[in-house]
Parts: sequence; structure tokens; C-alpha cells
Amino acid sequence: MAQITEDLSALGFRMPAEWEDHTATWLAWPYQTNDWPGKFTAIPWVYCEIIKNLALSETVRLIVKDSTNISFVSDTLALAGVNLKQVEFVIAPTNRSWIRDFGPIFVKDKHHNKGVLDFGFNAWAKYENFSQDDNIPNIIASTRNLSTWQPKVNNIRTILEGGSIDVDGMGTLLTTEECLLSKVQQRNLGFTKSNYEDIFARYLGVKKVLWLGTGIEGDDTHGHVDDLTRFVAKGKVVTVVEQNKSDVNYKPLQENLSRLQEMSDADGQKLEVIELPMPSPITFEGVRLPASYANFYIGNKVVLVPTFNDANDRLALNILAQLFPKKNIVGIHCVDLVWGLGTIHCLSQQEPC
Repeated sequence: MAQITEDLSALGFRMPAEWEDHTATWLAWPYQTNDWPGKFTAIPWVYCEIIKNLALSETVRLIVKDSTNISFVSDTLALAGVNLKQVEFVIAPTNRSWIRDFGPIFVKDKHHNKGVLDFGFNAWAKYENFSQDDNIPNIIASTRNLSTWQPKVNNIRTILEGGSIDVDGMGTLLTTEECLLSKVQQRNLGFTKSNYEDIFARYLGVKKVLWLGTGIEGDDTHGHVDDLTRFVAKGKVVTVVEQNKSDVNYKPLQENLSRLQEMSDADGQKLEVIELPMPSPITFEGVRLPASYANFYIGNKVVLVPTFNDANDRLALNILAQLFPKKNIVGIHCVDLVWGLGTIHCLSQQEPC
């Protein structure tokens, strides 16, 4: 029988929803030119646009690899018009910049006591260099003077990426079978749905897990839910659909839509499901890229949405504007960024108040 020694939910801890107030958003400045071969020159400027918009309403805590780079990054941000008073630099080396997956998952209780979950990270069971990324949750916890916990089953540290889950902050979690139960990119040997549900209950305050099937084509992570389906309010989700029946995404996205239409949240409330379009397929050097409007990020006063020079950009922005009427909806050009096999949500991580 699987043994989990800690139960943070019994202490009142939970993972807040992304739309709850942030004290900051964490990002890691990009240095890895081989993550965007041939396109890296454009990538820092995409980060600048993201940081500029977030800094209007919250602190941005920006990881840089060493002290000598603070001046260079500051000058770059200043050129792009970023309010540097809203940017805090934290020095730590990283292997990559996708902090959603290797960074901390923050939890808090009703007294606003915060802590950091330090899940293991193994580079999506795909790449060999990840030790620096795996250290980031512990570094951030130390920087913020927060308690930290390493979720374990049978005394073995659990691997989990932040992009593989999405929560409503009130007991319901979305994920996919393709990712967490993958035999191709295996995170936790022998884990079943029940093992994951126990971890989510004890560490994230989750009462019900909603399992979807397969993620989008081109997803390097093998099915992350943040390219697929997202909570936008309690009992309300957006999910991407493909209209072209000949596209490889059509059938799996229809299957996920059908599942969602039969699902309810932890309180038994039937989900309201809003469809988001998919952009036309984007390929580069013969590779199908994981372009998805679902990879948006919800800030305090802004929702940053990836755009792809596509006719559906406007439709996706309008749908999200209706769902977040009190926030500014800002499109961020991501045709270059997605060559790194991720976009806005993948590179950000919220720290709740």
C-alpha cells in the first residue's frame, strides 16, 4: 500500500486558483539558445513584453543565472519600457526557462500562511540536463523564507510538472491521462490514478480530479493540460477544439470535449464548458509546434494570451475578454516563442498573496 506521511490539507493548505490575487509572478530569463535554434534573438523581447504587462499590476520576480547578467537584463527591460521598480532579481542557474514545470507550486492556508511544494523534476522524462531546474523550488522557498515540502510516496519523491495540472482553488483539479500515466515519458514508475489523487488531496487540497485523455499534437511534454483545458472560474472551463476534421487534433479534442460536458466539480456543480478555437497548424523545420490559445496566463489585472498571426487570434481574444471582463486581455506574439515548444503559461508561475 502506498504511504504518504504528510497531509497538508488537514492543516488547511490548498493550491489557489490562478485568478486569485498574486503577490508576484515568477519567470526565468531565457539563455538557452538551443531551445530556440535560429530564433533565439527574438525571444528576450517576447519576455520583455510579458514582463512589461505583468509589471503594471504585480511584482515580477525574475531569475537570472548570475550577478553579472543583472545589468544586461535590466538594460534590455528598460529599452522595452518595463517599470524596473516592479522587477526583483533572484540569482540562480537554470537549465531552461520553463518555470511552470520545474518551479515551486505555492500553497497557502486560510490565515495566508504560504509554503512551497518541491515536486521532483526530470525534464519531462526526455532530457538529461535538469539538475539546476530541479533546485529552483528550494532556492525560491529559501529566498522567500517559506516552508517547503517534498511530496513523496513510499519515501520516493514524486515527479510533477506544474503545466500538467490546473485547479479551481476550491477542490477540483484537471489533468490528462496521456501525461501522468504516460509509458513513453514516464514520471513516476507504477503510479496509478489513485496514487496521484492521493497526492493531490493531501498536498493541494483537491477533492476531485477530472481526467482528460490526450493533449495536443506537438506537445513536447506528452499531454500537458495547460495547452488543452483551463479553469476560468469555479465550475467553468475553456477547452480548445479543432474544426478541421482532417487535422490530427480533431478527434482527441472532441473526445476531451465530450468528457468535460459530462463532468462536475468537487461540489457537484456541472461544468460550464466554453470552446476555444485552435490556430492553424504551425510548423517549423518540419516540426508541428504546440500552438494553443489555452496557454494563456491570468495576472492580477491582465490575461496574457498567445497569438500566432492567425485568423482565430481575434476570436480567442474576444472569448477570453468575455470571460474576464475586469481584466485587460493582451495578445502576445508567440510564433517565435512556440519554437521552444511552449508559450506564456509554460514560462510563468504565480505566487499567491
